Amino acid sequence: MFPETLVFALALFITGAILFLLIYYLIILSDLECDYLNAQECCSKLNFWSIPKLAAHGFLTFLLLIHGNWMLCLVNLPMVGWLVYEQIRVPPGNIGIYDPAEIHNRGMYDNRLTERRSD
Repeated sequence: MFPETLVFALALFITGAILFLLIYYLIILSDLECDYLNAQECCSKLNFWSIPKLAAHGFLTFLLLIHGNWMLCLVNLPMVGWLVYEQIRVPPGNIGIYDPAEIHNRGMYDNRLTERRSD
């Protein structure tokens, strides 16, 4: 296996990349709110990064699992479950988690913005 310091350094790097991605999500959503971006462009940018975010969380959880860090794996497991649930519950006909026809619904927009702040 990998040395423990390498595993934690990789976990720190992956977590930093995910944090950067969540800040990017907030910037894109605030640009949509201020009308700097249209809904189609905003949704395509957000949907592009939804699978890599899931893959990063999944890889981090798997890495912690095979290395034997059970507590850290259990902390990350609900987030992976939520991201998988988000991918599964995309209605047929939508282009992804974020759909241009629905993103301006005020309840959905506030919900998405709150979700990104809590990730």
